[in-house]
Amino acid sequence: MGLSYEIEIKSLLGPQEKADSLRKRITSNPSSSLIGNSKQLNHYFEGGSLERLASTVGVRYLTPEKQAELKKLSASAKTFSVRTREKGNNVFLVVKASADDTTSENGISRFEMEERVSISLEALDLLILGAGFTYQAKWSREREEYSYDGIIICLDKNAGYGWLAEFEKMVGSETEMASAREKLRGIMELLGAEELSQEKLQRMFDYYNKNWAEYYGTDKTFSIE
Repeated sequence: MGLSYEIEIKSLLGPQEKADSLRKRITSNPSSSLIGNSKQLNHYFEGGSLERLASTVGVRYLTPEKQAELKKLSASAKTFSVRTREKGNNVFLVVKASADDTTSENGISRFEMEERVSISLEALDLLILGAGFTYQAKWSREREEYSYDGIIICLDKNAGYGWLAEFEKMVGSETEMASAREKLRGIMELLGAEELSQEKLQRMFDYYNKNWAEYYGTDKTFSIE
């Protein structure tokens, strides 16, 4: 099995009332369903190399298939994002690489590799730090995940950002990316969700990264135009 492509478009909701309104519109569709509800910790890393990550963490904790995916990414990725995730009692290694001209951290079209590992979040972090990476930021959120007309819609309550909606679809080839983006934007228009521009998202991301210790694990939010 080859690499998967994640097509994702975000919409900034902000206050609780807007999240409640969007949730109501989502669930009014009888074919929609709530498929997940979780609290998450997401730790982002920078520096380092995917090649070294593959030869350390990958060899010890990834399946041969996922090791091959990571090696393929290390050879082809222009920009990449490495993160660890704690979701319930499970811990994951997540690697994303840009598949268009947007960023690997927040872009619309990305390669994605996510694999559950059998160690704690703290232990996985230490292995990544030992592979030459440094912390970029730590994020916390509460997530509601809905299935809706062939896509996934996530309602996230993020420390710093407030409520954010993510409209996602996974595809298996580059030829499917354009139609997936079109489908996501059509559903967003139907639900009245405004696309968050990549420029504003990057400003928000940069601000949070500089001030994450003030927001991580709290309900505090900031506003950036």
